[in-house]
Amino acid sequence: MASITIDGIVKQFSGQTVLQNLSLHIPDGAFYTLLGPSGCGKTTLLRCIAGFYEPDGGRLLFDQDDVTRVSTHHRDIGMVFQDYALFPDKSAFDNVAYGLRARKVAKPEIARRVGEALEKVGLSALADRYPAQMSGGQRQRVALARALVIRPRVLLMDEPLSNLDAKMRLQMRDVILDLVREAGITTVFVTHDQEEALAMSDRIAIMDRGSIAQLGTPEDLYGTPVNAYVADFIGSANVIPVAARCMDDSATPHVRYQLAGQELDGVQGSPQLNGESVLIARPEDLSLMAPAPHVPNALHGKVLRRQYLGFKTAYRIALQNGPEIRVELHAGNTVADFQAGDAVQVLVPADSRVVSA
Repeated sequence: MASITIDGIVKQFSGQTVLQNLSLHIPDGAFYTLLGPSGCGKTTLLRCIAGFYEPDGGRLLFDQDDVTRVSTHHRDIGMVFQDYALFPDKSAFDNVAYGLRARKVAKPEIARRVGEALEKVGLSALADRYPAQMSGGQRQRVALARALVIRPRVLLMDEPLSNLDAKMRLQMRDVILDLVREAGITTVFVTHDQEEALAMSDRIAIMDRGSIAQLGTPEDLYGTPVNAYVADFIGSANVIPVAARCMDDSATPHVRYQLAGQELDGVQGSPQLNGESVLIARPEDLSLMAPAPHVPNALHGKVLRRQYLGFKTAYRIALQNGPEIRVELHAGNTVADFQAGDAVQVLVPADSRVVSA
């Protein structure tokens, strides 16, 4: 097991900078997720950690060992790929045993460790099957067992669940978390799926154009995004341009902002509010009320659409003299049941964040 220190890594392809002086420390035993859209640099960073790419600048350390120029097969990593990368002509047992044989582990030890690994992923009965005879979930379990059986210092996972159906993805989340927690292996997990990231991670690094836009716990990123990019990528949020001004210099400054012809209260969510600002309003944090009497920090509007979804009801509201806004009322909410065409007030909490656009 090892901590990972990424110190000013730069990576370029054909003169284009993909990783921009990026630094990150991942503690020993932590589960870190690199999250972002296609092209943000997350897979490039993972491949630099793995040794598939050599950085054009900066250093990479496992604990105190500088592995920047160390070849992949000397880094003592386990890797789980999006497409599983199993040998089609080898059984599940032989696929899992491959890394141990390459390390010249004794045959009795191989048999013992491979048997334990297959048992942990629930595939003891399928040891003799070939990849073509297995489901996608079973192949992914073999790939995971193969990565873990060598007892690597670091486990790297590149979109490992993206080829599975929704039900199997949920099951494999639990399998992965149970195994890596039990082994205590430092894990770097790459995904574009924000729900996976929120459900699995100790910390998440949201990447944007080769840099880290924000690093924090799932709760930090969902509850206190530092800018509109992060807020829009983590969860569902109304991101609405507003004209804002700061009212004081306290630790959480009070902000007044103009929206739909009214002035509302909020809090400053970015260190500086220079130039354009946006209101970050999660649909589930908003409330609907009858159009009268008017209440503070509320906006008048009309229901455009109502969608009943069982555990919640989703509304699309056209604000009076303003943009559209989404509101979600969860089951058990005691407010009136509004229908399309109804006039309403949308109550915006006074602790809603206004951040730099």
